Amino acid sequence: MKNLKILALALVSIFTFSSCNEDDPIAVNEEEVITTVTTTLTAGNQIITLTSRDLDGDGPNTPVVTVSGDLIVNTTYTGTVRFLNEAVTPVDDITLEVKAEGVEHQLFFQAPAAIGAFTYTDADVNGKPIGLAFTLKTGTVAATGNIIVVLRHEPAKSAAGVATGDITNAGGATDAQITYPVQVK
Repeated sequence: MKNLKILALALVSIFTFSSCNEDDPIAVNEEEVITTVTTTLTAGNQIITLTSRDLDGDGPNTPVVTVSGDLIVNTTYTGTVRFLNEAVTPVDDITLEVKAEGVEHQLFFQAPAAIGAFTYTDADVNGKPIGLAFTLKTGTVAATGNIIVVLRHEPAKSAAGVATGDITNAGGATDAQITYPVQVK
C-alpha cells in the first residue's frame, strides 16, 4: 500500500512538472486591423488620391470612399498603396508589415480594360510581386468604371497568372478589398 502511494505521488509529480514548460512556444498571429486604404496615382503634376476609410471596422457604418479627381486618357500613372489602422493611437501603419512580410502578401488590381492595365513594380525577397508599388496605364478612350484593390494574405504566388496580377488562382485569405469608382477623361 505504501509503495502504491509513493508510485501515485511520483506519477502526479512527473505530469505536473512536465506539462508546464516555459520553453513551449506560444503561437500568436494577430490579424491586423485595416481601417484606411489609400491608393495614390501620380503622373507629372497630377496626383489622384483614392481613399477608403472605415473607422468602425465591421460595424454598421459603410466605408467612406473618396476619389480626388479624374484620370487622364492614355497616361501612365505611378501608384502606391498604403494601409492604416486609425482605430488606435498612434495610428498603426500596416503597410510596413505588408512590406516586411511580402512573401505572405500580394495586392491585386482589377479594372475593365477601358480603365487601364496595372503592372507591378515591387517584389518580395523571392522576386514575386507585392503590389505596394505599381504602374497604371489608362485606356485610350474616355471610360467610367471601378478599380478594385484586393490585399491577399498567403496567396499562391507561383500559381498560374498570379505573378501578373490574375487573382483567379491566388487562393489565400482577403485582408482588405476596396472598390473605387473612377473616370478616365
